[in-house]
Amino acid sequence: MTQEQNNGFATEYRQILSQIDRVDPVKYAKTRNFADGAVTRLSPYVSRGVISTRMILEKILGLGLAFDRTEKFIQELAWRDYWQQIWVSKGDTINSDLKQPQQDVAHQQMPLALVNAATGINAIDEAIEELYQSGYMHNHMRMYVAAVACNIGKSHWRMPAQWMYYHLLDGDWASNALSWQWVAGSNANKKYFANQDNINKYFHCNQKNTFLDRTYAELVQIQAPPVLVHSLQLSLPCDLPDNRTIQLDPQLPTLVYNYYNLDPAWRQNEKANRILLLEPALFNEYPVAPKNIDFMLKLADNIPGIQLFCGEFEQLQKLASPVAIIYKEHPLNRHYKGQQDPREWMFQVQGYFPSFFAFWKHCKKEIKAW
Repeated sequence: MTQEQNNGFATEYRQILSQIDRVDPVKYAKTRNFADGAVTRLSPYVSRGVISTRMILEKILGLGLAFDRTEKFIQELAWRDYWQQIWVSKGDTINSDLKQPQQDVAHQQMPLALVNAATGINAIDEAIEELYQSGYMHNHMRMYVAAVACNIGKSHWRMPAQWMYYHLLDGDWASNALSWQWVAGSNANKKYFANQDNINKYFHCNQKNTFLDRTYAELVQIQAPPVLVHSLQLSLPCDLPDNRTIQLDPQLPTLVYNYYNLDPAWRQNEKANRILLLEPALFNEYPVAPKNIDFMLKLADNIPGIQLFCGEFEQLQKLASPVAIIYKEHPLNRHYKGQQDPREWMFQVQGYFPSFFAFWKHCKKEIKAW
């Protein structure tokens, strides 16, 4: 497959690797917060495990640029590993308020205006429509949407975070849940707010007289505007493909791929049964939209001989050969049994750090040692 999909993201491995070569870390640092900034659009491939943060880091370091010109890019890339390290350390506790209870919560539902892309904030509504169509939303815009849902609309972060994860091609539950908590103040010392002037600046618009057209002092005290009062309990259906009969060679080990590991280079020169495992129980807890399932299946086409198995791990275990079951480490794999391969992290720094910059301090030491 050589063409890009309707969502604008290539799925052929060669094209994905070429995108890494086109990253401009200097321009990224200067423009990343703007709607038309030099973002990489690599996050769907990192989230699906097609490429790693380490691969991108090595490409950037290989450019030979001074560290102060690449630090912002590397730092932003490291946030993804930071969120994952928290998930590894804290497990399912990231599904609830991590550091402190979210304050000023009116309900546990989803503001209807956000679901309908009808907040009246033009840039936000257009971004939600793009999210539904393509599965993409600019990272800065994600913060705006979270602030509107949680800090203006007074929703608890959990359901809106699930809604966004459901639609994002690059859905990574650690990055998503913990970023929403950061905005909502349950994983930070204060809540994040953005006013209309901020949105106008970074998304090149000139909208006035909205509920966000206020000073920051006013926003902190704002009551939920009428447009955000109505909320609903979301239903997020996730239909997996029909199960298929798989053929396993009992003389070979079985490599288990999943929604978070679609790495074509993983043990690529070894003879093995290669199975893409989609567990209904997992997708019931962390549902994703049909376009995300389709995107995942197209990325899996890069892995020669891969077979699809829709069922629980225990069912696959009964079918697999006695030689070995091998999989990559991930918090959602903790019930797997067999040989666990490590993930490819950017740095050797591991464990829980209460702040990103405590984590980053140790990462910078590794970079300087290189």
